[in-house]
Order: sequence, then structure tokens, then C-alpha cells
Amino acid sequence: MTDASDLADRVQAGDLRLYELEDHADADTAAAARRELLERETDATLDASGAFAFDADEVDPNVENLAGGTQLPLGVAGPLSVSGGAADGEFYLPLATTEGALVASVNRGCSAITAAGGANARVTKVGMTRAPVFRVEDVTEGAEVAEWVEENFDALREAAEGTTSHGELTEVTPYVVGDSVYLRFAYDTKDAMGMNMATIATEAAADVVEAESPAELVALSGNLCSDKKPAAINAVEGRGRTVTADVTIPREVVEERFDTTPEAIEEANTRKNLIGSAKAGSLGFNAHAANTVAAVFLATGQDAAQVVEGSNAITTVEDRGDELYASVNLASLEVGTVGGGTKLPTQREALDVLGVRGGGDPAGSNADALAEIIAAGALAGELSLLSALASRHLSSAHEELGR
Repeated sequence: MTDASDLADRVQAGDLRLYELEDHADADTAAAARRELLERETDATLDASGAFAFDADEVDPNVENLAGGTQLPLGVAGPLSVSGGAADGEFYLPLATTEGALVASVNRGCSAITAAGGANARVTKVGMTRAPVFRVEDVTEGAEVAEWVEENFDALREAAEGTTSHGELTEVTPYVVGDSVYLRFAYDTKDAMGMNMATIATEAAADVVEAESPAELVALSGNLCSDKKPAAINAVEGRGRTVTADVTIPREVVEERFDTTPEAIEEANTRKNLIGSAKAGSLGFNAHAANTVAAVFLATGQDAAQVVEGSNAITTVEDRGDELYASVNLASLEVGTVGGGTKLPTQREALDVLGVRGGGDPAGSNADALAEIIAAGALAGELSLLSALASRHLSSAHEELGR
């Protein structure tokens, strides 16, 4: 049996490439060889990176050139009471983060929301998108393609859905820009985040467009999707799941849990999240929703880069005299409970904590529930940070926690 040192020798000698090691050894040995190579080539010691909990043989769909694992501290906030279309009950929110005071802040918000009777949450739109770009002769031909697409939706749906047993094509929206035509395909991908599903399905539909219209495919993604980039279209039309959470908190609970008043929180939200964000030209009108999104994404095996779209959120606050109303709307939250990183051991455990691992019954209900819980958690984080700002306790909280 070839050992790790021999493999590292061969890579250094140029006999093997990093990606070829699994052809000559099992996955654990190949990973150990890469760590040894890195230790030889750098001054690093990778003992901690080599102590991982997942099975090296099972992560091939998730990573290439495996060298080890990276660990993050996992905190928990809650209980958080949620009354949603799919999530109903009290939940403990797993948060993987290295940002001190974040879990404490979200936990404080959870306490206030639960004391007030819980947050409402609803997924209002579902649609994972992929938008290929096609070449046409001119705008006249582009308009012809757009008309053909609108008249032949059933043919495109048949081609797209023929590639998957779960995904459903729900919409195709054409955009003509000079001699370019963009077709924004939207899918209900059920409990999968669905980016790969949407890509494969769209490729099949694009073949039909090319065969039956004057359009010629240039790129399967034309950036009108738009994936992992700030984009107004996602803020307006949504991507993945559009989800809203809100809560009404009695004044006495606000004063007790947040040490401030509803009117002070409303003013902080208006001047910071609304006016300040508008002046900055921000696509996110919120305090730090991405903090909660990122921490839950890392804990539950979501695609971390899609925190970009997850930051697409609007927070509203209204002082109603004897109570405080607050909401957060996440326009483009891309989550799944099957596939991708959700199959990793610690990520499976975090999904089990939330009770949403695997496919739901009905299909899509587990991913809906996860989206609703994240939205309620983001609302908790928003309320806590706004309260800290309104009471001028933000810096002292960090100082007290030694951050």
C-alpha cells in the first residue's frame, strides 16, 4: 500500500498531480499526502486540519484535492418560537461563527420574541433561477425569440423537467438587450437548494430554444440569474425563497429585554436601516441580517457564497404605542435540506437540531421551514442590534464580552 510520504514525494518530483492521488491510494491517505506536501512546502503544521469528523471517501461531491477539514465554533441561540407556514414550534438555532457577541445578540432577540408569543414567518415565493444568454441578429430577431419563448413554455417545461424527478419549471422571462436575449428560468426545486438542478434543466431547455428559434446559446449563465453577486433583480423578483418574519412585542417586554423603548428602536431603524442604506445605495436595508444567515448557512451545510443574496433584506420597525412591531423580509434566501453540504456529519446534526433534515412531506416543506426559522432568527438579530444602538450599549456589550 502506498503511504502518504511516498505520494508526497511523487508530487514534489512531478510524477503525480494533486488531483491524481486518489488513483493511487484511499481518500484518507491521499488527504494525508496533501497535508504532508503542504507542510514540506510551507512552515505550516496541519495536525488540526487532519482531525476531521467526516468520512474522506464520502466528500468527493463536495470538494476536490481534499487535504483536511476546517472547524468553526458552534453556538446555539434560543429557544425561538416560530409560527410559520412550515415551521411551527420552539427552535434552537445553531450558529457557526467566529464573531464574538453574535450568538449572545441573537439569543437576546430570541428571548424577547419568544416572551412576546413568537414570530410569524411565511415563504411567499419560491424560484431558483438560471438565466442563459443567447446571440441574435438584431432586436427584431430578439423580439421574435422572446415571443417564441412565451408561446412555447410547455415545450421548454417538458425538456427541463425531463432532467429531474423533483424540479418544476414555473416561469421563463425573456429580456432583450440589443443582439442579446436573456431567458430567466425559475424552478421550484422542492427541498434542494437546486442550483445544479436548475443548471442541468436549463441546458436541456436551451437546446430546444436553439433548435426551434434563431437564437444561438453563448453562455448557460448570463448573470441575470443572478448567483452570488449583489443584484437588484434578486431584491425585486426574488431567488430561492422569499421569506418574511414579523413580531409584535409589548412595550414592557421591549423595556425589560432590550433596555430601551419602541420609539427609540423605530428611530434607529429609520435613520440607519432605511435612510442610511438609501444614501449608501445599498441593496440591503437592514442592520446585519447576513450575520445570522451566514452562521446558520455554515452550521447547516448551505452554500456559503449565497450569503450575498441572503443579505438582500429589508427590516421595518413601527412604534405602536403600547407595543413594537418589527419585520424582516429576505428576498432571496437560497436554502436546502438535501444535497450539497447538508450531507456532512456536523451539518446533518445541525439540521436535526432544527428538525428539518432530508426531504419534507410534502416535498419542499423542510426547506420552507428552514427558511422561516432563519428569517425569524435574522429578525431576532435585527432587534437586538437595533436595541443595542438605540440604548448606546453596542460598544459596551462587545467590551464586556471581551471581544
